Amino acid sequence: MNGDEPMKWESTYLDWIMAKADQSFTAPISHITDKIAPLSPGDSHDYYSNGDYWWPNPNTPTGLPYIRRDGQSNPEAFLEHRQILRQMRSHVANLAAGYLITQDELYAHRATLWLQEFFLDEKTKMRPHLIYAQAIPGVCDGRGIGIIDTLHLIDVPVAIQTLKTASCMPPELYMRLQQWFANYLSWMTTHPYGLEEREAKNNHGVCWHVQAGIFARFTNNEQIIKSLIQRYKQVYLPEQMDLDGSFPAELQRTKPYGYSIFQLDNMINLCQILSTPEENLWEFQLPDGRSIQRALEFLYPYMLDKTQWPYDPDVQSYDNWPVAVTGLLFAGIACKQPKYIQLWKELTKDPKDPEVRRNMAIRQPILWLRK
Repeated sequence: MNGDEPMKWESTYLDWIMAKADQSFTAPISHITDKIAPLSPGDSHDYYSNGDYWWPNPNTPTGLPYIRRDGQSNPEAFLEHRQILRQMRSHVANLAAGYLITQDELYAHRATLWLQEFFLDEKTKMRPHLIYAQAIPGVCDGRGIGIIDTLHLIDVPVAIQTLKTASCMPPELYMRLQQWFANYLSWMTTHPYGLEEREAKNNHGVCWHVQAGIFARFTNNEQIIKSLIQRYKQVYLPEQMDLDGSFPAELQRTKPYGYSIFQLDNMINLCQILSTPEENLWEFQLPDGRSIQRALEFLYPYMLDKTQWPYDPDVQSYDNWPVAVTGLLFAGIACKQPKYIQLWKELTKDPKDPEVRRNMAIRQPILWLRK
């Protein structure tokens, strides 16, 4: 499915893409190994992060064990690896988009250098696992919930596929990158952390499936694709969506508005990734009418006019939502609803708030909609 006709890709948007590509072209390449995590049980090649909402315990002299404050991010948490991973994702996606528009191999060459050094080079590569993600000091060295940290990787396989036609992406390099994602997908689907996250009853379970879906598409794992389609129909619609199209687990959080947008965006991403002419999830609905279109009908009015939001405001970053999540664009094209596309055009595509930015899974939707 491509968005060329519905979008018409206005020159101002193309200019935005090229400005991003040019910025990324001169950005220094960063690696997981650039930052050492002092509390990590692993080494410099192992991804490590702390849970966002965990803080030092005021009732103990050491601050351990950390305690939870839902919705309140700890600015002292070790998040450097997450930031480096997101930088890599953004720069690779920006450069691939620049190559897609111009066919200038300079953009492709710079993108492949990022990919080579981040995923493959022995001195700088990240290992394909998240054993030490979202650790809680004094409690655990890692958690299944940490797999959401790699949600931002979903842009990368799409960028690699865009770069496949470039002379600097020989088949051997392409296959080695495929193998990294195959290894990570294998870890996600076999390690206890991955199995635990797959069963999460909120946005974490959906984000696991978004990742598994795009990694399976990239590595031609049709068995996993089929299982994900069935889980969308049999688990996510019936268990996470209410009859009115809302997501109750997200509305119960301290940031119900932002989390509702985040959940809808990733449910849409599942439809974008998994749908085929034979299995069109955009049109699928349960006997009671629950569907991705009902979820859009529920949340769209509150994205259009936040003052009508009938629930509590978020405890953090409420003023900086909504933004141009790509789900609006994908749904507008797939469901032939120009109003969703128009809202996507009007909202900011480059928010500054770090809390909002980390909840935008896709940075360059043009890569996902190319012919």
